[in-house]
Amino acid sequence: MDFYPLIAAFGFIFLSELGDKTQITTMILASKAPAKSVFMGAILAFLAVDGMSALVGGEVLRLLPYRLVSLVSGGIFIGLGLYTLIRREEEVKVKDSRNDYLASFSIIFLMELGDKTQIASLVLSAQLNSTPLVLAGIMLAFTILTLIAVLLGAKFMKRLPEKLLKIVSSLLFIIFGILFISGSI
Repeated sequence: MDFYPLIAAFGFIFLSELGDKTQITTMILASKAPAKSVFMGAILAFLAVDGMSALVGGEVLRLLPYRLVSLVSGGIFIGLGLYTLIRREEEVKVKDSRNDYLASFSIIFLMELGDKTQIASLVLSAQLNSTPLVLAGIMLAFTILTLIAVLLGAKFMKRLPEKLLKIVSSLLFIIFGILFISGSI
C-alpha cells in the first residue's frame, strides 16, 4: 500500500497549522476551560470542516460564499473579543463542560471555514486521489497539534495573571475578526 498521500497530507497540514491562529486560540481556550472539553470540541471542529472538505472536495467552498463566511466570522470574533474584554468575572464563574465543549467546537469551526488548511484539505484530496489516506493524515496532524496546544494552554497559560490573559485573548479575537473582515473586502 502506498502511504504517500497520508504522509504528504500529514506533513503539509502539520507545517501549515503549526503556530496558526487556531492553535493559538486552542491554547487560550484550554487555559480557561477543561482540557478534555477543548480537545474534543476542537478535534470535532477540524473533522467537520477539514474532514468534510477532504471528503466532499471543492463542492463545500462553492456552496459557501467566501465573503459572507469571512464577514460573519469576523463579526463574531470581534464580538467575542469585546465581550471577553468587558464582561465581569462573576459572570463566568459557573462552569459547564458541555458549554466549554460547544464553545471550543464553535470557535474552532468558524476559524477553520475558509482557512488555508481547509483549502489545503480540498486540494490534497483532489490531487492525491486517496481520500481515506489524506483524511487520516489531516486528522493525525490536527490531533497532534491540538494536543500540544491544549497541554500548553492548560499547563502554562493558566499560570499567567487572569487580567493579562483576558486582555491578550480579547485583543487576539478582535485582531482575528478584523483580519477576517478585511480579507473579505
